[in-house]
Amino acid sequence: MMRAPAAWAIAVRRPDGVIETQRNELPRLSSRSKAARMPFLRGVMVLVESLSLGFRALSWSAQRAGEEDEEITRGQAIGTMVVAVVFALALFILLPAFAAGFMKRYFDDSSLWFVILDGIFRIVLIVGYIWAISRAKEIQRVFMYHGAEHKTIHAYESGDPLTIDAIQNYSPRHPRCGTSFLIIVAMVAFFVFLTLAPLPLTWQIAARVVFIPVIAGLSYEILKLAANARWMAFASKPGMWLQAITTKEPTDDQVEVAIASLLNALDDEELADVHSRGPVNAAALAAEPTEETADE
Repeated sequence: MMRAPAAWAIAVRRPDGVIETQRNELPRLSSRSKAARMPFLRGVMVLVESLSLGFRALSWSAQRAGEEDEEITRGQAIGTMVVAVVFALALFILLPAFAAGFMKRYFDDSSLWFVILDGIFRIVLIVGYIWAISRAKEIQRVFMYHGAEHKTIHAYESGDPLTIDAIQNYSPRHPRCGTSFLIIVAMVAFFVFLTLAPLPLTWQIAARVVFIPVIAGLSYEILKLAANARWMAFASKPGMWLQAITTKEPTDDQVEVAIASLLNALDDEELADVHSRGPVNAAALAAEPTEETADE
């Protein structure tokens, strides 16, 4: 899946070997509202949008790849997303907080130790969870496609032609990755919760849920700065290290799928620029598009 300023696209290789794509306009709320361009607010909107589009992309691609008999309905997608969010809150927010509340008694039982232990447990859980799921063969393949996505974006942003040879020269790691965002969220949360250390334990646990939009918005701004400002590059380092797990070297046929997705996400002017650079991968150009949809 690739996201451009005005649209997002999905590409999948069907069992018959043909690449199929679908292009969708971005939701109006994220692409046309003023809030989508306002610092801090845009980070929250991007987070919600990414969850929604990610579930839709997985449903569509699984159906086209022949892994599902029918597409997931809107209601099923919403239900799945709610369950996933609740699971994430329980695992990465509440569990570290309760564990820290229990363990701090073995130190000096202070609020400062609670915040320190909570932050350590959260980072360990995030990294451990990602490492654990990466052991699955199916997830390894997902991470290879993740690497194909990053390599293709690197080549596009560097002005190179979108050919396999040019793209495979790049690193599968990219500073504007969701993996980097996760680690930045964990680090920002630590410092935000550090300021709340004087509060009673119950209020601190409640704040870990209530402050999610604030932390997400602040983390998104740091992620953008880290990717675009050299003096903030250090902030993206932990995420780049974690991408050693979440990205893998892709095969050439996976890169072809990534190219097809990117081409379908671009507008006419951006496509013209791509073609002016030189040849474009033939298999990606020959991808079969499905009917374009518009999001409300």
